[in-house]
Order: sequence, then structure tokens, then C-alpha cells
Amino acid sequence: MAKLLVSSPSSVSCSSFSCHRTRTIAATNTVPKIPLPRLPDHNRALVADLNIKKHIPYSAIATNHIKDECFHYSDTNGCESNQVSMEVAKLHLIMEIVADRVEMHKNVGTQRDNWNHLLLTSINMMTLSAATMAAFAAIMIGTGNDNNSSLLALKVSSTVLYAAVTGMLVVMNKIQPSQLAEEQRNATRLFKQLHRELRTRLSLGDPSEHDVNEAIEKVLALDKAYPLPLLGSMLEKFPRKVEPARWWPELKHRNKRKGEKFRGRSKGNNGWDERLVEELKEVVRVLKRKDIAECVRMSEKALNFNKLLATSGPILSGVAAFGSSFLGSADSSWPVMFGVIGGVLASVVNTMEHGGQIGMMFEFYRGASGSLKLMEESIEENMKEQEFDSRENGQLLEIKLALQLGRSVSELRQFAALSSTDKEKTSDEELANKLL
Repeated sequence: MAKLLVSSPSSVSCSSFSCHRTRTIAATNTVPKIPLPRLPDHNRALVADLNIKKHIPYSAIATNHIKDECFHYSDTNGCESNQVSMEVAKLHLIMEIVADRVEMHKNVGTQRDNWNHLLLTSINMMTLSAATMAAFAAIMIGTGNDNNSSLLALKVSSTVLYAAVTGMLVVMNKIQPSQLAEEQRNATRLFKQLHRELRTRLSLGDPSEHDVNEAIEKVLALDKAYPLPLLGSMLEKFPRKVEPARWWPELKHRNKRKGEKFRGRSKGNNGWDERLVEELKEVVRVLKRKDIAECVRMSEKALNFNKLLATSGPILSGVAAFGSSFLGSADSSWPVMFGVIGGVLASVVNTMEHGGQIGMMFEFYRGASGSLKLMEESIEENMKEQEFDSRENGQLLEIKLALQLGRSVSELRQFAALSSTDKEKTSDEELANKLL
């Protein structure tokens, strides 16, 4: 609303005074109201959640300087449900850390896989070049052209190449690039799995401080099981005793409160009955006796074969370097045999070890035995709980176990029943895991 005042003299005169008439001109500007669409409740909560995270400093969350139990944000309805608890904020923070770990291990794994391919190709080319030079030198000696500078150049070049190959093989066999790459692939997969677990936990709602502490313990256990640096914390590539890999924290009381979430949706005592208990006991017995033992046995075979190849490669290249250095200085034929045949055999051994990725096979079976060990400990820890509500839901545990073993639920039940009747036939007993 706008008003304009206009003053003008009147044309009518009065005897005692002059009259002036003031006219008021009113102008009204009316703007039509445009209705704005109202965001759905879940979108409003998401926008408010993002605004909260935008104004929370990272260092404040990381150093636990936030004292409030909940973060509050208001909307037009003033709903009490729009509260972000401290546990939710912490789990979101841990998810960001886990996502960063995934990228780190993925990039490092790709780099170390490239190491394996590049070193294998380079060492084989150097070895075969040295063997070829030694053969040419032997031909020159056989034809009587052993007094020229060409023979000396071939001998020196072959010896230098063999010496370099020997040193590179010692380093390569020590770090086992194929095994390093497999470790990082396993770490990437496990961190992705942890990220999905945290996302599922947030979707179920009402996380507790126990969930936050458990997530932190899992991250630290994975960091310890699969370290990134090579120097100082690299895993032993040739251990004296082969044991299943371990990347999880202690499972004591880790399943608390899980049964409470599904207590009203399952039959019986949180999905547990006598049949399920006997079935799980039988599965644990087979896992201990057959599956884990078989994976450890395969790991030991791969380790012993890898030790043989890792020792033979540098020895053969060293013998070839020794033989090529004596070409033309001895009347016998042993320098030629050592210089040429030793180099060829060294190339074959190196290709079998690193081209066949024997170190990766060892780590693969070690990780597989670790997965089976985790299943075993998870089942045993659940069965130790006296109260059914403190256990993981029985139906969900059975489905998860069956799928992890590559079976359906009905197949798992049939397998447990068959194994319980044939306990004496341990040699012909079927493995519980059908994936490997």
C-alpha cells in the first residue's frame, strides 16, 4: 500500500479565512501469493541433517568436544523426531573413515599388482638377455675369436646383468608383490563389508555406544591385519607356522542387543530351538575338523612350494653370473653350461613363482581359513549366551551361515543331519563350505 498526498488551493473563498483542500490519492500494489511446494518429511530431515553436519567442525567430532547428547534442528511442525543423536553422528564419521580406507587399500593394491607384472617382465628380459650374451660369447670362443674386445664386452655385460637380476630377485622374493596385492584386495573387500554393516545399522535406527565402540574396534583390527606400509609392519611372507588370518576383534559380548531387534518377528525364543542348536554344533564340528584344516593344509603346500622357488631363483641366477664371468678363461665347458643354462632355469623359476602368483595362492587360502574361523567363533559366541534374547536372531544366523557356505537353508539342514549320522567316517566326510 502506497499513499500520495497532494495539496492544492481551493477555488472557493471564505470571508474570514482562506480554505485549502487536501486530497489523498491512495495507490495499492497487490502481489499475488504463489504457493510453495512443501518438502516431504524425509527430505526435510535430510536437508536439516546436512545443514547440521555442515556447521559441525570435523575436529570437534574427532576429539569428542561435543557435549550434547543430541543435535536438535527445528522445522515448521516442531517435531521431536528430528533429532540426530551423538551415536548417529559418530557412526557417520566412522563410515567416512572406512570409505577412505577402501580407496587407500584399493589404490595400494593396484600399485603392488603393477609391481608384480613390471618386475616379472623386467627380470625375465634381463635374464634372457644375459643368457643370450653368454651364448654368443661361447660361440665366439668356439670359433677361435677370443682375443677381441667383443668377447670381453659380452662377458662383462652378461655378468653385470646376472648380478643385477640376483639382487632384484632377492628383494622381489622377500616382499612377494603378488601376495601384497592379494592382502590389499582382501582389505578392500573387508572394509567395504564393514561400510555396508554400518549403513545397515544406521538404517535399523537407534544405534548405541556399544555399536560405535564395536565399529572402532573393527577398523583398528583391520588396520592391524592388513597394514599399508612395507617397512616395519609388513606381514611375514614365509611364517614358520601357518595360521588362519584374523582381522576381527574379540567377539566377547559383541552380539548383545541384536536379538532384541527381532524378538517380536520370530517364532520361539528369538528364532532358537533345539534343532537349530544341534545343527550349528554339527556345522562347527565339521568346520574345525575338515574345512579349516583343509585350507591350512593348502596354505602350507603353497608356502613350501613358494619357499623352494624363492630360494632357487637367486641361486640359479648367481650361478649363471659366476659361470659367465669365467667364459674363455677355463678350458672346460662348465662356464658355458652355468652361464647359459643357469640363466634359462632362473627365468623359468621366476616365471613359475611370480607369474603363477604362488604367494597370492598362499594368502588366498590363509584368508579363506580366516573366514571359516570367524564363522566358527561367531556361532560359538552366540551359543555361549544363556539368554536367547542376548543372541543373534536364530533364523537370520542360519540364513547367513548357509549363504556364506554356499548352500541353501534346506541344504545346510540336510548336511548337518547327514554329518551327525556319519561321524565315524571322517575321511569321506563332506566339506561344509561349497564355495572352495
